[in-house]
Amino acid sequence: MHAMVLRATGAPLQWTELPDRLPGPGQIRVQVTACGVCRTDLHVVDGELPHRRLPIIPGHEIVGRIDALGPGVQGMKGLEVGQRVGIPWLGHTCGVCPYCRMQHENLCNAPLFTGFTRDGGFATATLADARFAFPLGEVGSDESLAPLLCAGLIGWRALGVAGPGEHIGLYGFGAAAHILAQVLRWQGRSVYAFTRKGDAAGQAFARSLGAVWAGDSEATPPQPLDAAIIFAPVGELVPLALKAVHKGGRVVCAGIHMSDIPRMPYSLLWEERQLLSVANLTRQDGLDFLRLAPGMGIVTRTTPYALQDANLALADLRAGRFEGAAVLLP
Repeated sequence: MHAMVLRATGAPLQWTELPDRLPGPGQIRVQVTACGVCRTDLHVVDGELPHRRLPIIPGHEIVGRIDALGPGVQGMKGLEVGQRVGIPWLGHTCGVCPYCRMQHENLCNAPLFTGFTRDGGFATATLADARFAFPLGEVGSDESLAPLLCAGLIGWRALGVAGPGEHIGLYGFGAAAHILAQVLRWQGRSVYAFTRKGDAAGQAFARSLGAVWAGDSEATPPQPLDAAIIFAPVGELVPLALKAVHKGGRVVCAGIHMSDIPRMPYSLLWEERQLLSVANLTRQDGLDFLRLAPGMGIVTRTTPYALQDANLALADLRAGRFEGAAVLLP
């Protein structure tokens, strides 16, 4: 197998030939056909997340086909050789800590995360815990499905936390927001898109996906919002979003990493505005979203890259050189 391997913080990924790996008990081996490039991968490369393993193969929006089953997997959830599956960020949980027992496995005390603490999908093949593999069926291309495995899932979880409001603001119109905008349109809700200052192309992209309004992140929307979801890792957006929601409104921070939130007056939180965060995802999030996704009419905007060009894909993501999501195609 071949992989793009991170060996040092901030260093370019290295194209590496590795021995083929055999799945252990409860594992499957997947031949990777597509892997999305997520902003979390930038945080991994830059060392902005604690407890990362090195060396590590990044990538956690994996689509591929099972080519080997480890002991104990035969018949598990109907998984079989040749089946197309998706491998998400949450790669393993302990199952015994208080959070797992309360069905909050996204907060597990001893988790493993794909492409962060266990090797991920910037490779021609990967191993995965069979319990954390989602059957994908045969509808849709591998490239179009890959962004759903994190950008789609974390947006879905964030939307659940945001609540049932009609007017929803999305701060940072990247991979997750471009998927969630389509989900909100399918639900009949109104999308307000906030982009980098002067990003006319990004605002036009948001409107093309059904946003009723699009503007700079510092702009005031045409009416108070019921909720706002922040995908951009920029702490300065928190007070802006709190200012944009009405009394009792919610602001949800959906990223795994964010710069410091600046000092702000208590008046932005007063009147029962809520500031919340989402962490990771659960398998139930994946099952619910992937069951509904085919009927939502989601069309992911993707930019394909060869696996060997993973460093270029990361650089383009950092610079905002494409709309939607980047996807590596081994």
